Amino acid sequence: MTKSDLPGLTISELQKLLRGREVSPREVLEALHERIETLDPQIDAYLSRDLDAALAAADAADVSLPLGGIPIAVKDAISVERQPCTCASKILRGYRGMFDATAIARLKAAGAIPFGKTNMDEFAMGSSTENSSVKPTRNPWDRARIPGGSSGGSAAAVAAGEAIASLGSDTGGSIRQPAALCGVVGMKPTYGRVSRHGLVAFASSLDQIGPLARTVRDAALLLEVMAGVDPNDSTSLDAPVPAYSAALESNLRGVRLGLPKEYLIAGIDPEVRAAIDTALAHFSSLGAELVDISLPHTDYAIDTYYIIATAEASANLARFDGVRYGYRAENPLDLSDHYGRTRAEGFGAEVKRRIILGTYVLSSGYYDAYYLRAQKVRTLIRQDFARAFEKVDAIISPTTPEPAFLLGERSADPLRMYLADIFTNAANLAGICGISIPCGFAREETENPLPIGLQIMGRALDETRVFQLAHAFEQSTDWHRRRPL
Repeated sequence: MTKSDLPGLTISELQKLLRGREVSPREVLEALHERIETLDPQIDAYLSRDLDAALAAADAADVSLPLGGIPIAVKDAISVERQPCTCASKILRGYRGMFDATAIARLKAAGAIPFGKTNMDEFAMGSSTENSSVKPTRNPWDRARIPGGSSGGSAAAVAAGEAIASLGSDTGGSIRQPAALCGVVGMKPTYGRVSRHGLVAFASSLDQIGPLARTVRDAALLLEVMAGVDPNDSTSLDAPVPAYSAALESNLRGVRLGLPKEYLIAGIDPEVRAAIDTALAHFSSLGAELVDISLPHTDYAIDTYYIIATAEASANLARFDGVRYGYRAENPLDLSDHYGRTRAEGFGAEVKRRIILGTYVLSSGYYDAYYLRAQKVRTLIRQDFARAFEKVDAIISPTTPEPAFLLGERSADPLRMYLADIFTNAANLAGICGISIPCGFAREETENPLPIGLQIMGRALDETRVFQLAHAFEQSTDWHRRRPL
């Protein structure tokens, strides 16, 4: 093995080398830096990196710790002390984190080295990473296509070997959808399983930090370090955190997997449907029982999500006013002009669209008709999942209805863009956990095959079961071993 091979290894593989003193944390970081320097001009996964600070941390790393010496890329919506935290927005350009997010602090305590802030849709609002105010990120499998979003930079970096693993945030599918389109593993934990302290808020009742990695085991290692109650986040759950990585091996015989009829619909890309059907047959061969179920309010999930998410966004983004930090309009006439011009110039088109929509549904005369009704439908969606989990142990579906689409293809069609998350946002509304794992490829006969993702959803706080199912599928197939470059 040469130094140039190091960025392509998993956390588990690097741990063995580091603990055996076959390689040093500095060598791993230097090899990763060289890979990024060579490749990222073609992918644009990163917004910023601080090599000197990372090398200092590498030299001081204790490799006996759970993640000792492992570099981790971080979505630019998660605060790392003294590192840029811009949410890929002009309005936060130049801002640096004042503290470590709880998830970052726990990773550091376990020996991990946060290295690099990854590109994203501005304020996590998007499904393609084209809404970044800096640059779009490209899919490593086909650079004419999107990597997914909003955590597109994090997913693309892992897929391209520019990150060993990364952190993203998932509000309606923003970890799972780019994981599927880039051919990596992406886990959205149960709402409250990981503290949101230090995550720049988009929609506070939906947001959740989670890992993106090359293997299920790596994702499990990261989550077991980050998870747990946090006094700085009143929505974090005070529940025991299992050793997920130690409980991966499981016999699937007798496990009941639900197939929601509302997710296996006519509009799915034929190659995606074929890959999912093959994956279902494989689960059956491993001993799992496939059970037809219904989630009857699925048709309302997209509408419900975009009412609740935009309403919460309009409130959360009111704090960005150019007074204390970030972008400020020049020579305002008065305070009203300052606020109006700063926000008009600082926010991108998609962010402004969602603020306007959210403000509208919260306004007098419309609150009951839209926001209150959406909250009632959210309860119905949550009840659908609760009833389904009385019959099955987990729910299986495609992660996305089709493979990665071309850059610019949907920029002028917001509704079509929003439908990229049609299979993922209900899990956020219900507060349950879900994972996307590679399960096949579209366009296999071409030079640029496109990954397809399988989604496994579990009960709240049942990440152990979801990891076990994902690991069993992964270890008995080869999809996760394929690399784009």
